[in-house]
Amino acid sequence: MAKKKWKDLSNQQKGVVVATTAVDMGLRTWAGRDLASRTQEEINGPKWAWGLGLGVVNSVGILPAVYLIWGRKRTSS
Repeated sequence: MAKKKWKDLSNQQKGVVVATTAVDMGLRTWAGRDLASRTQEEINGPKWAWGLGLGVVNSVGILPAVYLIWGRKRTSS
């Protein structure tokens, strides 16, 4: 299957790509800032691995969402 070029996409397809990218960037920013503000003891798993994954892996927002839901330890209030 040949890759489509941007000019070959319909306006609706372009909108989906732009919206997905915006959501992914927002989630990555949120997760990255949250990760940077926490100590290793407040993270489930190695902090460096979460940082590497959030910075390198293209997951269309899935990895940042996983971090925000399961990567952070719950605090007792």
